[in-house]
Amino acid sequence: MEYRVQVIESGAEFTVNPDETVLEAALRSGAKMPHECTFGACGTCRVHVLQGQVRYDEPPMGLTDEEGSQGYALACQARPCSDLQLSAPGSRMVFAEPRRVAASVADVTALCEGVTRLRLALPEDLDLDYRAGQYMNVWLDDDAPRSFSMATAPAGNLVEFHIRGISGGRFTDGMLRALKPGDRLDVEIPLGVFCLHEDDWRPMILAATGTGIAPLRAILESLLDDEDCPPVTLYWGMRTQADLYCLQELESWRGRIHELQVVPVLSRAGEPWTGRRGYVQDAIAQDHADLSEHALYLCGSPAMIQDVTALAAQRGADLNYVYADSFTFQHPMALA
Repeated sequence: MEYRVQVIESGAEFTVNPDETVLEAALRSGAKMPHECTFGACGTCRVHVLQGQVRYDEPPMGLTDEEGSQGYALACQARPCSDLQLSAPGSRMVFAEPRRVAASVADVTALCEGVTRLRLALPEDLDLDYRAGQYMNVWLDDDAPRSFSMATAPAGNLVEFHIRGISGGRFTDGMLRALKPGDRLDVEIPLGVFCLHEDDWRPMILAATGTGIAPLRAILESLLDDEDCPPVTLYWGMRTQADLYCLQELESWRGRIHELQVVPVLSRAGEPWTGRRGYVQDAIAQDHADLSEHALYLCGSPAMIQDVTALAAQRGADLNYVYADSFTFQHPMALA
């Protein structure tokens, strides 16, 4: 049996066939709906079910119990049980189509053990419609992409990436090590719907684990010297102090971003460390009893994102203002 779906913000209406998910039907009909992984892990396609009911073949890992109890669903896994009326604020956002171009390597530098900075020179005539937080694909000769978030806005035609090595990975543990200035890479850029939402202007909590700091660094960079910037608190989780490869730069921005607080959190801190210990999600829980007025930007491990999203729901956050980029699951082809 077909069911009809209406999306409030965009005004889109479409029908869902019995063998389709809500997202599959939306894409078939040409309706815009933010999404990334398409298998229920990243949470990008979260919608609020205002009327009707949905079911899942299996509970999606990217949806917490708290979200489900508040009427949220993941469009990529949800199958209607009735006609639906949905709220999907991100459906109003318009992103430029990515372009596939040849880039040349500017330099490759180790930032800390296991993390490499790759800087690419894009074609001089490329007019890149970029939003802070987006990523690119590197296409290899097996025609499978590896995805990496941009750590900076393009400066001229240069763009920077922070890449964590994956043991045995064809690109991160092989090709990346061998790259030298002038080498060519086939890239697709820009991609993704994880980005700064300039119209929110709520106090911002940014939370990263590992190289999830890269797109958040780009978002912070876009806020430098912005007199209308809301208060910003950044939590960055790493294992040891030596892993905090750009902490000094981030802390130097305190005078240029309104009420910026930078909170590094170490899970394997040595004895001399006097800062926060444990995990990012625990630090946020300790610092914020009420999240009802905040916008949250989460990037990194799925465990952190799921825990912080659940915490946000428990502490009054409007989940329409929780934005996430799950590095492990959102771009599964990027793991090698």
